[in-house]
Amino acid sequence: MAAAVLAAAVPVATWGLLGRHDHQGVPPSELDHAVEPLDIPAGLEAAIGVVALLLVGACTALLVRASRRGTFDRRWWQVLGPLLVAGLVIGSGWRVLTAGVVGANIGAGLVIMIGGPVVAGLLLWAAGRGLWLARRSDPSDKP
Repeated sequence: MAAAVLAAAVPVATWGLLGRHDHQGVPPSELDHAVEPLDIPAGLEAAIGVVALLLVGACTALLVRASRRGTFDRRWWQVLGPLLVAGLVIGSGWRVLTAGVVGANIGAGLVIMIGGPVVAGLLLWAAGRGLWLARRSDPSDKP
């Protein structure tokens, strides 16, 4: 459960704590968006990010503690690690995609061209490694 919450909270924390990246000095009505941002006040976005960051910290502490005690198989970090990196890319990429700019949002294109395949590769790795571990895990085979 803590691993699932951790994987879900990382992109939310990244998104919430990065804040909006709108072009400064231009009225909001003149900004172009590759993807329209969510209609959430900036203060609430930051609060959501802080709550998600607290969840990340708590879940990480629980999983590290469980790993040291042997109740969480350490090999599953090989699945969780790529999911956390993918969450960072997704959270920061969403901010770039929703940034208000004047003209073309070149960063949005880069997020799609580079971030998309990176996230897909990380998710495929995590799924493949997770399936492998699930099929091969023996409860008495914990390190």
